[in-house]
Amino acid sequence: MPELPEVEIVRQSLDRRTRQKKVKKVLVRNRNLRLKIPQNFAKHIEGKKIIKVKRFSKYLIICLSDKSYCLLHLGMSGTVHLLNKKKKNLVTNTSFYSSPLIPKKHNHVEIFFNDFKIVYNDPRRFGFFEFLANDNLLKKRLSHLGPEPFQKEFDLDYVFSFFKGKKKSIKNFLLDQNFVSGIGNIYASEILFLSKINPEKKASFLSKKDCKKLILNSKKVLINAIKKGGSSIRDFKNTLGKSGNFQKNFNVYERNRLNCMRYDCKGIIKKKMIANRSSFFCNICQK
Repeated sequence: MPELPEVEIVRQSLDRRTRQKKVKKVLVRNRNLRLKIPQNFAKHIEGKKIIKVKRFSKYLIICLSDKSYCLLHLGMSGTVHLLNKKKKNLVTNTSFYSSPLIPKKHNHVEIFFNDFKIVYNDPRRFGFFEFLANDNLLKKRLSHLGPEPFQKEFDLDYVFSFFKGKKKSIKNFLLDQNFVSGIGNIYASEILFLSKINPEKKASFLSKKDCKKLILNSKKVLINAIKKGGSSIRDFKNTLGKSGNFQKNFNVYERNRLNCMRYDCKGIIKKKMIANRSSFFCNICQK
C-alpha cells in the first residue's frame, strides 16, 4: 500500500497537470470499489475546474472550483495514469509501483480534459472515490486521523502523553493512523532504526528522549523519501519516466539476515511479524 511519500509524488504529478483545468466528462466503468461510487458522482465533478490537488495522510484531495472536493484513496493496488490525446505516452503511471502499462480491464474511472485524461486503475479495488460538497464535510471525513509528522501538533507533549499507559508496541502505534497519519510499514521500520528503538518495545516504556527521536526521524525519513521520489518496490516510473529511489537507502527494510548498516554495530537485521506486518530491525542497536 502506498504510504505518505508515494501519495505525495502522485499529488505532485496530478497537481502539475490538472491545476486550473476544466473537467469535460467523467466515465465510471465500475462503481464497485471499496466504497461504492454513487450514481450521481459524475454530475458532481463534470464542468468544474480543478483548483489544485492537495494531500492529507494517504488521501488525495481534488479541490474543485465550487469549493467542493473529490477524495481519492489508492487502496492496495490503485494507480493513476495520465494519457495524452494527441500523442502516446511511453510512461503513464503517476503512482509508486506496478507496471507503467495499463491492464485495461481494471480501468474503473476516467476523467476527461481537453487534451488528456486521467485513468484510475485498480485490480484489487480497495481504493475509492468520494465526493464531499464543502469544507465542513471534508474536515469531518478526515477527523478520525491523527496529525501528520510534519504538523506542529505532532510534538513531544502529544506523543509522550499519547503513549502513557499504552501496552501495545511502538510499531503498532506508528502504523495506527489515529495516532499519526501517513506512516506505513516501510517507513515505520526505517524510523525505528534511526531512533535505535526496538519495534516490539511497549510504547509506555519510551522516554521523552525516545519520543524526541521518533518525532525528528519521522520527519527526516519521510522528507528524504519524498525527495527521492518514494520507494519503488516493483517497477514504478512516474510520468517523467523516473523511478522512486528511496529503496536504495533502506537501512533495514527487506534486509533480513544482512549486516547492520551502522559502522560501529556488528548486529544482524532480523525479520519478525509485528502487528501482522513484516518488521525489520537490528538485533543489537535497536533496544
